[in-house]
Amino acid sequence: MAWTILFIAGLLEVAWAIGLKYTEGFTKLVPSVLTLAAMAGSVILLGLALKSLPIGTAYAVWTGIGAVGTATLGIILFGEPAAAFRLASIGLIVAGIVGLKLVT
Repeated sequence: MAWTILFIAGLLEVAWAIGLKYTEGFTKLVPSVLTLAAMAGSVILLGLALKSLPIGTAYAVWTGIGAVGTATLGIILFGEPAAAFRLASIGLIVAGIVGLKLVT
């Protein structure tokens, strides 16, 4: 259950990171409220997952999910470059997340 909670926390991290783009410096009310809610939810769920997962593993996986999701959505939503080296680097982060899951 802790891994599921951690995964959802990571998805909420992606949501708030992408949401930051839409807040336009927190000048738009609805995107700002949704982004702040995603931030709070992400941290709360991370805290719940930490009840049974090691901090180093959980934090690395949480930030890894956020990094991979945000980079991927940056490519899809904002036309950021999808260069081979960038995609390979994202793949390495995914490999790290999987590796941490396998050894925990």
